[in-house]
Amino acid sequence: MVAEIIINSSVKVLNRIFDYEIPENMNVQIGSRVFVQFGNKKVPDEGIVVGIKEKSEYKVKPILRLQEESIEKENIELAKWMAKRYICNVSDCLKLMLPPGTTSKNIVARVKEKCINLVTLAKDVDEIQEDIDNGKIKSEKQKNVLEFLINNENATVQDIELFTDASRSIVNTLIKNGYLEQVEQKVERNPFLHKVEKRTFDLNLTDEQKTALESIKEKGEYLLFGVTGSGKTEIYLQLIEKALKENKSSIMLVPEISLTPQTVDRFIARFGEEQIAVLHSKLSAGERFDQWNKIKDGRAKIIIGARSAIFAPAVNLGLIIIDEEHDESYKSEMTPRYDAKEVASFLAKQKEIPLVLGSATPDMNSYYKAQKGEITLLTLTKRANNASLPQVEIIDLRNELANGNKSMISKKLQEEIEKNLLVKKQTILFLNRRGFSTFIMCRDCGYTVKCKRCNITMTYHKNENKLKCHYCGYEENIVTECPDCHSKNIKYFGAGTQRLEDEVKSLFPDATTIRMDVDTVSKKNSHEEILDKFRNENIDILIGTQMVVKGHHFPNVTLVGVIAADSSLNLGDFKANEKTFQTLTQVAGRAGRGEYEGRVIVQTYNPDNYAIEYSKIQDYSLFYNTEIELRKQLKYPPFCDIIVIDMSAKNLAELQKVAKNLHTYLKTRVINEKFGLLLYSPVPCPVDKIKDRYRWRMIIKCKYDDRVNNLLTDALNEFIGMKTKTARVNIELNPNNMI
Repeated sequence: MVAEIIINSSVKVLNRIFDYEIPENMNVQIGSRVFVQFGNKKVPDEGIVVGIKEKSEYKVKPILRLQEESIEKENIELAKWMAKRYICNVSDCLKLMLPPGTTSKNIVARVKEKCINLVTLAKDVDEIQEDIDNGKIKSEKQKNVLEFLINNENATVQDIELFTDASRSIVNTLIKNGYLEQVEQKVERNPFLHKVEKRTFDLNLTDEQKTALESIKEKGEYLLFGVTGSGKTEIYLQLIEKALKENKSSIMLVPEISLTPQTVDRFIARFGEEQIAVLHSKLSAGERFDQWNKIKDGRAKIIIGARSAIFAPAVNLGLIIIDEEHDESYKSEMTPRYDAKEVASFLAKQKEIPLVLGSATPDMNSYYKAQKGEITLLTLTKRANNASLPQVEIIDLRNELANGNKSMISKKLQEEIEKNLLVKKQTILFLNRRGFSTFIMCRDCGYTVKCKRCNITMTYHKNENKLKCHYCGYEENIVTECPDCHSKNIKYFGAGTQRLEDEVKSLFPDATTIRMDVDTVSKKNSHEEILDKFRNENIDILIGTQMVVKGHHFPNVTLVGVIAADSSLNLGDFKANEKTFQTLTQVAGRAGRGEYEGRVIVQTYNPDNYAIEYSKIQDYSLFYNTEIELRKQLKYPPFCDIIVIDMSAKNLAELQKVAKNLHTYLKTRVINEKFGLLLYSPVPCPVDKIKDRYRWRMIIKCKYDDRVNNLLTDALNEFIGMKTKTARVNIELNPNNMI
C-alpha cells in the first residue's frame, strides 16, 4: 500500500502530494503524522497522510516511522478547502490543527505533559509501624517522615521538608532502604487556578430573547443583531446549555484576549470550570498544550478563545458562536490568511450544526446576506434590563480651537468627568492611538523622524523616553536636533494614550486612573488584572485603545468620552465609514449598562460625516442603507470581492521587475480568456517599506470563483518560475485594510 503525503513545508513548490510506501505492520491511516526521508536530506521530514492507494507509478521510499498523534480526516478536508480558497500550502493550514508546542521542522513536541515527582510508601503500613516499634528505624526524622506519609498517602519532597523538618537526604535514605518510593504523577496546568466565581443560573429572558433562542434550530447560520446590552451573552449561555444536555461540545469565539477573561468568568459561574477550556495566545505553551488535550479527551465541552480556537479538536461539536462578529481580528494577517467566520461556516455545514454570529454593529457583508435571506436574521432592539441607550453628544473640535481650547479634552467632556467624579461613577476615555506623540517634526525644514527599517513615522513613548516604530518594533533615542538642518526647533505633534493620561492627571489630580493599551498589557494576565482593578477598586477613569471598546460590562460606568472620532475616518480604506460607525457605537455601548443612565461625548473635526451622525442616534439600519448604496455604486464588497496581490523585496529594482512581469502575465490572461474582472496596475503600498522590504501591490475587483482562483494559482506558479532572490508574493482575499 502507498500513502499520499503532504510534506510539512511552507515552500510553495512543495505544495503537492508525494508517494511513500507503507511498511508492513505499520498502522497508517488518513490523517497519520509520519516521518519520511525527503530527497537527499539526512534529517527526516514530517508529513501528514492525506490519502492511501494500492500502488504508485513511481519508485517510492518507505515511511520511516509513525507518530502517536494524528489529524482527523474531516480536518484534512478543511485544510484542502482553506489552501484552495486562501491560495496557500495545505501544510500551512494543517499546522493550525496540530497540538500547541510543535516545531515547524520535524514536528517534535516541545511541550509535554507536566509531571511532578511524589514520594509514597513502598511497604505496608503495619510493616513500617512494626519496624518503628522494634527499633529498626531509630532516626526521629525518619520516623517523622514515615508518620507524615502514613497520614497523607503521598507528598512532594518539598512538602516533606516543610512539614517534617527533614532534609532531602533523609528521604533518599528511606527510598534506598525500601520504605519509600518516588512516583511520577501528571499535573494539569490550569489557567483558571485562581478563579472563584459565584454560581449563576439561567436568567429570565425578554420576549425578544425567547424568540431568538427558539428560532435557532439544529443547523443553519444565524445573525443575532442586538443593540449593546441587549443580552446576547445570555442567549449564548442557554444555547450552550442545550448543547451540553445533548452531550455536544460548543466553540465560542471572542475577538480580543481582553474579552476572554470576562467571558470565561461568566461561563465558569454558569457551568463550572471542569468542562471549560480556553485557548488564546497569552497562555503559556504548557497551558495551551494541556487545554488542547482537555478538549481532545472530551473533558472540556465548552471551548472559549480567539480566532485560532476554531481549530480546537472538539469532541462531538454541536454549536459554534462568534461574538462581536464584525471584528477585524477574526481575519488572520499571517499565512494562511484565513477568515475564522468563513472557516466556521464551512465547519457548520460540514457537521450540520448551527453557527451563530452576534453583534450590535454587524459586518456589512453579514447583514447583506441576512437581508438576502442567505442567513437567518434575529433582532434584539431593547436592552435586557430595560435600560435606555446612552445619550450621545457630538462636540465640534473646530469650535474648541476657535475658543482657545487646545487641550485633548473639550470643555463639555471636562465638565461631565467632574460630575462623574462627584457622584463616584466611572468614566472610560477612548483614543485609538498609543504612545505620547504620533510624530516628530522639525519646524524649520519639515524633517520628520521615520523608522530606519520602515517608511513610517516613529512614535514618541514618554514613559521609556524612546521613539518606537509600531510596525517593526525598532527603537531609538529621542531627537533633540534635526539631522538635516541641525535646528533645535523640534516639535512633537499628535497625541496618544500616554499623553492623554498625563493630561487627565493634570486636569483631575485627585482622580484615580488606569491605562489599557498594547504597552500596558504585554505581560501575562495583564488584560485581566487591569480590568479587574478598574471594576473591583472602582478606579475613576479608564483610558484605552480599542481594547476597551468591545463587549465589556461595567455597571458603574456612566460616561464614555471619545477623544478623536476621526482617527478611523482617515485610513484611506473603503471600510473607513463602517469602522468608524462600529467603533463609536460599540464604545458608546459601554455606558449606562447598569441601573444608571449613560452619557457619551464624541469629539470630532467632522461632525457632519454620516457615520458619526448615525452613531449618535445608534441607528445601524440607517447607516447600512446609506453605506450599501455607496458600495453598490463603487463596486465594493459585498457586491464584489477585492483581491490584493502583495509583492515585496529587499531590492527595489527586483520588486519592480516582479510587479511588471506579474501584471503583464495577468493582463494577457484576462484579455485573452475574457475574464470579467478589473485588474489595476501595480503601485507602491501606502506604507511602501516595512522591515527593510519594499512593498508594491496589485488590486483585482471581481466575483471570486474557481476560475479566478485558478488564475491566481497560475500567477503564483509564474512568480515561482521567476526564481528571484529576495522577492515574495502573497495573495489576500478581502483584506481588513488596504494599508
